[in-house]
Amino acid sequence: MKPMNESHLAILRRHMVEMVAIHADLASDEIGKAVLDERVMAAMRKVPRHLFVPAPLAPYAYQDSPLPIGFDKTISQPFIVALMTDLLSPQPDEKVLEVGTGLGYHAAILAELADRVWSIEIIEEFASIARDLLRQLGYTNIEIREGDGSRGWREHAPFDKILVSAAADKVPATLLDQLKPSGRLVMPLGPEEMQRLTVVEKDANDRTKAQELLPVRFSRLETIM
Repeated sequence: MKPMNESHLAILRRHMVEMVAIHADLASDEIGKAVLDERVMAAMRKVPRHLFVPAPLAPYAYQDSPLPIGFDKTISQPFIVALMTDLLSPQPDEKVLEVGTGLGYHAAILAELADRVWSIEIIEEFASIARDLLRQLGYTNIEIREGDGSRGWREHAPFDKILVSAAADKVPATLLDQLKPSGRLVMPLGPEEMQRLTVVEKDANDRTKAQELLPVRFSRLETIM
């Protein structure tokens, strides 16, 4: 069988986004809406997810499921990527901090929607691969560094939005400190068996409130002592 070309892959991306839309509708009671932001869906239709997974898994990249990427990590299910991005609501004039780059797929989605993305990855090999791939794809508004994402990136703080693609029992205080007043943070919170996707908003007086949504299962947020 001959390999798929770009036309085939574009069709598969569209089908993936259609499945994400169905999933959102089915989960509407839990997530509070039946339709995700069209800007997010357009980014999902554009970014080539098959390039952000190991080559043998590329034929499965447009299924609505997570896939292993090495080091016991996964690229998140497309529905979860779309939902977290929709909840974060990055705007064209905003700075976003991402904790947990992986191979760079979610960073690319965010870069389609925000002015600037700063992404931190604790696994050096992932950071190196993501940096090279995103550069090859022409993303000039993403910067990646290796390190402990729970400490944020103070040199570029404060951030309008923060996305954390790993779970913790509570939001690291440093990340809340680096979130702008009226900013928003999205991450999974809770112990491994009871994680819930959570939206944390900071008001103009630096007070925070959290809204728990649907149950999820993410790797734990790794830190460096």
